[in-house]
Amino acid sequence: MTVPVDEPQSPVDEPQSASDGQSTLPGDDQRWKCLLFYLCFYGFMNQIRPGESFITPYLLSSERNFTKEQVTNEITPVLSYSYMVVLVPVFLLTDYLRYKPVLILQSLSHISVWLLLLIFGTDVIAMQFMEFFYGITMAARVAYSSYIFSLVSPARYQRAAGFSRSSVLMGVFISAVLGQLCVTLGGVPFQTLNYISLGFMIFGLILTLFLQRPKRSLFFNKSVSKHENGINHSELQKMNPAGKAGGWCYRWRDSVFIRMLAELKGIFRHPQLRLWSLWWIFNSAGYYLMLYYVQILWNEIYPTRDNRRVYNGGVDAASTLLGAMTSFAAGYVKIRWSLWSELVIGSVTALQAGLLLLMNTTTNIWVCYVSYVIFRSSYQFLVPIAM
Repeated sequence: MTVPVDEPQSPVDEPQSASDGQSTLPGDDQRWKCLLFYLCFYGFMNQIRPGESFITPYLLSSERNFTKEQVTNEITPVLSYSYMVVLVPVFLLTDYLRYKPVLILQSLSHISVWLLLLIFGTDVIAMQFMEFFYGITMAARVAYSSYIFSLVSPARYQRAAGFSRSSVLMGVFISAVLGQLCVTLGGVPFQTLNYISLGFMIFGLILTLFLQRPKRSLFFNKSVSKHENGINHSELQKMNPAGKAGGWCYRWRDSVFIRMLAELKGIFRHPQLRLWSLWWIFNSAGYYLMLYYVQILWNEIYPTRDNRRVYNGGVDAASTLLGAMTSFAAGYVKIRWSLWSELVIGSVTALQAGLLLLMNTTTNIWVCYVSYVIFRSSYQFLVPIAM
């Protein structure tokens, strides 16, 4: 498996009150900068897992001695299915529990991954549990991505999201470079890299414990202020007594799940939003499946037993760096998306399909590496536009 990059979630615009920490006082300005710095530092440190780029070579090595068929057919598929099963429940828990408990769960799952890999990783069952916990860590990324929007005012969303995403990308890049340097230049065994990764994950858990728990979230814990749009709530009740007398029917219409469905319905009423949403859903499915299995493909093309000649970390670093550059450049592309979006989506998707076909048919590992880097970069180019 390779390192997926966290994608910030778009917040739902809602009125903010001074009681939620969104005032513009000088002290508040300093406070949100401190919170943002700590969150970015946490996001950076939580990505330092130098052993992650070499998990599949480690499983296939003499240290664990699993067969390629076991890794491909029995171990890796658990990640895809577990991620699919826990994604929606984790998303709902993230909002209901207000982010921090799910971030703690993510850190504990990361530690479980490396403990199962290092200590109990001698049979297929242990490795399947390892992939299950890894699926939880991936599903819980939504907690970090959306946590930032509960701490800052809407006017600061873009800056805050940019800083948090940059810290994650930098962490992934440094982690991959560190892992590759340790393997190629230092001759460090894969198992030692796993111990280093475990140490960073324990440190990440400690950082998580000191994160501030927000008072509000997007759906279950929306902030309630004394005034809403300048109107007192008692006046609103007088103007709309049905809200008080409507009983169960009114509460049902105002429930979290109905509001979620209403927002989803609103998205699919707009052709452009519908197009980009469907692209994001299906392209992300292919993107993550490729990430899960690409190390197995690399080992098939280039089954070396010399750890120094395994360049997974360098390829992850290159794809992360180029992906960050294309993602940044996408923000400055000035074209009429209402007119050209179908052409851009079709062209990029066709390029990705061609790259996948090339990766599957080539016998040159460097061609496969380059195709992988371009594939990830093309995805990262369109993600900010889709958001």
